[in-house]
Amino acid sequence: MKTDNIVKDKSLSFGIRIVRMVRHLLKTCTYAEHPIFTQILKSGTSIGANIREAEHAESLTDFKHKLKIALKEANESLYWLEILYCSEYIDESQYNSMKNDCVEINKILTSIIKTINNKQSNKPS
Repeated sequence: MKTDNIVKDKSLSFGIRIVRMVRHLLKTCTYAEHPIFTQILKSGTSIGANIREAEHAESLTDFKHKLKIALKEANESLYWLEILYCSEYIDESQYNSMKNDCVEINKILTSIIKTINNKQSNKPS
């Protein structure tokens, strides 16, 4: 499902990895951990959903807003990944791999948002 949109592709791949990770974790854990798994599932898949929403934004401001939400979800996903790692639900290699993917998405989104901010600030009133 490769497109010419790198952030769209990377967020989809990340979301799929999150779904697979949670599916695996649910098979090996008790009910007490389910809220944590639900949180990472929501934030990890929401990144791509917000990027997809941005594709049909009503304005540049709306586009930027949706990307900012995606960025917040990526930051939240990093938090939940750290929780899973520190509580030994995922090992170091899994954590580093998922974290690196998420950080890369974070950097791309930050760059896009900065570019929009620069264009908006250089726009004549």
